[in-house]
Parts: sequence; structure tokens; C-alpha cells
Amino acid sequence: MNRTGVSMGRQLQAPLRQSRARQRLNGMTYHMMLLPGMIMLFIFAIIPMFGAVMAFQRFIPAKGIGGSPWIGLGNFTYMLQLPDSRQIFVNTLVIAAGKIILGLIAPIVFALLLHEVRVKLFKSTVQTIVYLPHFMSWVVLGTMLTMIFSYDGMVNNLLELLGLERIMFMASNTWFRPLLIVTDTWKEFGYGTIIYLAALTAINPALYESAALDGANRWKQMLNITLPGIFPTIILLGTLSLGNVLNAGFDQVFNMYNPLVYETGDIIDTFVYRMGLINMQYSFATAVGLMKSVISFVLIIISYRLAAKYAGYRIF
Repeated sequence: MNRTGVSMGRQLQAPLRQSRARQRLNGMTYHMMLLPGMIMLFIFAIIPMFGAVMAFQRFIPAKGIGGSPWIGLGNFTYMLQLPDSRQIFVNTLVIAAGKIILGLIAPIVFALLLHEVRVKLFKSTVQTIVYLPHFMSWVVLGTMLTMIFSYDGMVNNLLELLGLERIMFMASNTWFRPLLIVTDTWKEFGYGTIIYLAALTAINPALYESAALDGANRWKQMLNITLPGIFPTIILLGTLSLGNVLNAGFDQVFNMYNPLVYETGDIIDTFVYRMGLINMQYSFATAVGLMKSVISFVLIIISYRLAAKYAGYRIF
């Protein structure tokens, strides 16, 4: 009996060992697939982070990072004293906040309207059309919008046709910020609409049937069923967007702004680009970029804490 039991035990353990070996082999295969991406991430994202030490130096390209003199917090002190630095932080906050607010409202409203459409072909066609600008580069869109809103562009020709005066949209500090916010919302609201439409599909259709039997019209159904149904998604996306308060969109601003609108259109990323790569003030530009990164990191932590508290969203 003992020998029989031992042999049976070995027979049962053999498939188990084979299963574990297969799992280890699969795990190694997945890690090997992940390895090229990790190497690229290490080379282009981790190693360049060591260049942040230039923020505490008076960097001299001929001497390199190792030979450049250390000045401590001198670059940060200069940054806080420079009026241009204060203006770019204000510009960044205003533009980013406008994009976040309008970028939350527009897709919610459009998703609610599109949800009420009963013709599936029309609904899917409209959804595809509004989603297309999301895939277009700001290099292309920036050129198109600059031509459309130029002094001799389509919009000003229409204004003149209506008997109104032409407006220099691309050279006006009054109009440039709203133009950035509205065009960015137009480009991205289609993507947000898809997220909210996906959330709308999770609402139980029986709720609408019960509400209709109780005499609720479409408007009351939307207020009492649809909006509460997607409210957790709204809270989640709203809290996660707090981490982008200092990301006003380098690609868009860089392709649309000009020296005439630096006062209201210049943001942190474009300022760092000009100071570092054009004016060759490498240490000062690194200090500004490092300050932005630290503040953004703190905001991301806060946004994820809020998302975990109010929307139950967790990564770890």
C-alpha cells in the first residue's frame, strides 16, 4: 500500500511540476517580449533624468555636467524673480484649466445628446466623424487653423460678409487663449464622448422602461437616470485631469503661437524650449522644467488619491 501510495503521489506531482514549468516558461516569454520596450524606456526616459543636475549648475557645454560649476538654487531664485516666469505659469494654469473644464463639459453634453439618437447608422457616423480629429497631428491642424483664423482667412471673410470687422485672432492677446482652448476641445471631445458612451451602455435599460411607465419624459430620464449613471465616470476623469494642470499642450501652442501673443500664449513647455534650445540657457531651462515636473508629480499623486476616494479607482 505504501509503495502504491508513493507511486500514485509521484504520478500526481508530475503533471503539477510540468504545469509550473510551463507557467515559468510563459512568464519568461512575456518578460522577453517586454524587454525591448523596457530598454527603450530606460535609454530615453530614465537615463536623461540624470541631466536634471544641470538645474543646480551653471552649465558649460565645453566642460560637460561633470565639470560645470555648481550654483545651488541660483537658477530657481532667478526663475522666481523673473517676471516672464510668473507670466508663463499664469498662462499655463489658465489655458490648462480652460481645457480641462471645457474638455469635461463638451463630451458629456455631446454623449448625452448622441445617446438619445435612435437611428444607429446616423449615430455611428456622427461618432466616427467627431472622433477623427483626435488622430490628426497638431502640425497639420495648427497649419490649418492658422490659415482659417488668419486675417485673410475663412473666418474673417465670413465676418466681413456679415458686415462685421475683421479680427486678428492669431495676433490678439484677447482671442488667442480662447482659440487654444476651443480648438483643443474640438480636437479631443470625440475621444471623451466614446468613454461616456461606453459608461452609458452599463446603465440598466429596465430603469428607463420603469421611468417611462411612471410618466417620465426624456428630459427627466436623463436627469434622474442617465446623469447619475455616468457620474462616477465624470468624477474619475475630472480628478485624473488634475494631474494635467501644468500641461497646456506644447504641440498645439508651438504650432500656433507667435511673438505677438507671447504675453498670453507662452506656456512653460514653449518657454523651456526657447530658453534651452534657442537661447542656450541650458541650466535655467532645466530648472524651469524640473520645477514643473515636481509640481506635476505632486498634482498627479493628489488626483489619484481623490480618484481612489471618490470614484474607487486604484492602480496599486
